[in-house]
Amino acid sequence: MLFDKIVAVITGGSSGIGLGIAKDLAKRGARVLITGRNPEKLEQAVAEIGQQASGMVVDIGKVADINALFERVRDQYGRVDVLVANAGGAEPAPLRMITEAHVDDTLNTNLRGVIFTVQGALPLMGNGGSVILIGSTASINPPEGMSVYGAAKAGVRNLVRAWIQELKGSGIRINVVSPGPTRTPGFDAYFPEEQAEGVFALLAEKSTVGRIGAPEDIAQTVSFLASEAAGYINGIELFVDGGASQI
Repeated sequence: MLFDKIVAVITGGSSGIGLGIAKDLAKRGARVLITGRNPEKLEQAVAEIGQQASGMVVDIGKVADINALFERVRDQYGRVDVLVANAGGAEPAPLRMITEAHVDDTLNTNLRGVIFTVQGALPLMGNGGSVILIGSTASINPPEGMSVYGAAKAGVRNLVRAWIQELKGSGIRINVVSPGPTRTPGFDAYFPEEQAEGVFALLAEKSTVGRIGAPEDIAQTVSFLASEAAGYINGIELFVDGGASQI
C-alpha cells in the first residue's frame, strides 16, 4: 500500500497510537499533518516522523481550534485525502464520583470533537477520501470507571452508521478502528509501577493471540482501511484487540 502525494491529517498524532499511525502513513509516502496539545511533544513527534510531516497545536475539544486546523490544511495542502480522528482519552471516574466537568471533558474530546473534526474536513475531501475514527473496545466492554468514555466511544460508532447514509454517492468512506489495550507510554503510565507488569500479563492472557497490542498493530490496520485495497469497506467497526472482545 503506497500513499504517494496523499494528504493525511491525524488528530492526537504527537504520541502513542496517533504517532504510530502518522509514522506508518508517512513511511508509505503520505504527507501528514498531526495535531496535539503539547507544543514540545508535537515538535518532537514531527521530527521523528520526518520531512513529510508538519504539526499544529490543536485542542480538539474547541471548535475554534478545529476550524483553524482546516484553514491551515486548505492553505498548506488544498485538500484532505485521509482523516484519522484519533484525539481522545479520559480519566477514570466510578459512577458515584462522576462530575459535570468529567462528563463535559470526556464527551468534548471523544465525541463532540470527532463530530466537528469530520465536519471540518469534509469540504476538503473528494471521491476516494477515507475517514477513520479511532474508537475503543470500551464501546462494547468498558472497564470499571470508564462508563462515560465507553458511552462516548459507542456514540462514535453510531455517528458512522448515520454518516455513511448521508455521504452515500460522495465516494468518501468512514470506518471505525477500535483498539484494545495497547502498549503506549501513556498506557504504561496509567498503572502504578509495581502493578504494571502484572496487569499487562493479564491483558496478554485475555488476547487470543497471546500478547497485548502495539501502536504498529493499529497503524497498519488504519493504513489498510485508508487504502484503495479497502475501497469496498464502509461503515464498519474493526476491533484490533487480539480477539479479546469476541470471547
